[in-house]
Amino acid sequence: MLLDDFLSLFYPRLCAGCHAPLVRGEEVICLGCLADLPKTGFEKIPDNPVAQLFWGRAEIKMATSFCSFDKGGIVQHFMHQLKYKGAKEVGEKLGNLFGSVLNKCVPYREIELLVPVPLHPKREHKRGYNQSTEIGRGISVAMGKPLMTGNLIRNHYSTTQTNKGRFERWENVKELFSVRKPELLEGKHLLLIDDVVTTGSTLEACAQALLKVPGTTVSVATIAYA
Repeated sequence: MLLDDFLSLFYPRLCAGCHAPLVRGEEVICLGCLADLPKTGFEKIPDNPVAQLFWGRAEIKMATSFCSFDKGGIVQHFMHQLKYKGAKEVGEKLGNLFGSVLNKCVPYREIELLVPVPLHPKREHKRGYNQSTEIGRGISVAMGKPLMTGNLIRNHYSTTQTNKGRFERWENVKELFSVRKPELLEGKHLLLIDDVVTTGSTLEACAQALLKVPGTTVSVATIAYA
């Protein structure tokens, strides 16, 4: 602890949100920025806006997002840090906070296995990690549920979803995902994890691949709802 204090004099740990120095007891995000997170509370509302995205599109049992995504807001800043600035610890921290919230909600305790939305290996290599996996790590620790990577896979490289409409997004991803070893998922309640949900097309395509496995139930959780 003394060594940490000494090192912080020369290499101060900064909040990923406001870049203020973190004090003892704070990790990655300061208490002020945590207090400013625009939490949705959707996990307590079965027919919330995220769940409604999938009505008539995929058989999703539960769907929720931790925070709302406002242009120029703190959550957008965190997502930018996570996806483009190498700050994978932001994903794990937000995932851990989110997992603690989900663990207090009885229906989400039925989840048996966490599955992050996969990146294509080329994109993951370029970024150095999959942001959804980092979020999943945090949720896994908080909920005490296992995280499975490498089974749900992205079959080919797709163009970015940014600035696409719902139909274009769906055309871009509808045959994109498959399951390598379905026997590992049979009969399980899966929580599909991603960073941000906009139209839900990517999550829908992932869910459709997972639901082909006999006996699976799929729920959805994202850090942000745009």
